[in-house]
Amino acid sequence: MLYIFDLGNVIVDIDFNRVMGVWSDYSRVPLANLQKSFVMGEAFHRHERGQISDEDFATAVCQEMDMALSFDQFAAGWQAVFVALRPEVIALMKQLREQGHRVVVLSNTNRLHTNFWPGEYPQIAEAADKIYLSQEMGMRKPDAEIYQKLLEAESFSADQAIFFDDNADNIKGAQQVGITSILVTGKETVPGYFAKNPC
Repeated sequence: MLYIFDLGNVIVDIDFNRVMGVWSDYSRVPLANLQKSFVMGEAFHRHERGQISDEDFATAVCQEMDMALSFDQFAAGWQAVFVALRPEVIALMKQLREQGHRVVVLSNTNRLHTNFWPGEYPQIAEAADKIYLSQEMGMRKPDAEIYQKLLEAESFSADQAIFFDDNADNIKGAQQVGITSILVTGKETVPGYFAKNPC
């Protein structure tokens, strides 16, 4: 079987409120204002597809949110999204590989984040056969083509794959391609799935 794991809130806990907190400290814009104005809009999506640079993304977000930040200040906030690894998921990924299954990560991410988390959490690369990143593929979840491209690259059919993600739209996108998909709603979802469906 092919097991596909999302990154944020599946393998690693993330929290965008931490990002806003750092930006608020640097910009002196009240946290509540930033939380209201933050949207994952066109610049966000283009950045995840690798279509705009980190600097252009930072400029666009600062303009959208009316923040005056240097690029370094913006980046410091952007990296604060990562909270902690979920060791129980890492352990399951390793176990699946030991049993002969293929284990990959599929993440909507961006260059700024991939300059940070692989060094911060080397356990992720150690637990996965391959990591697929939206900005390298030029496409992002929930678009059907990203799932099809991954299946093609891995030489698996959709009915041989199981996908874990915390975003309902991404789950629907994978289901439309025919992949069994599990919505991760908390830290207990992934261990709970394997407790009920031992490999």
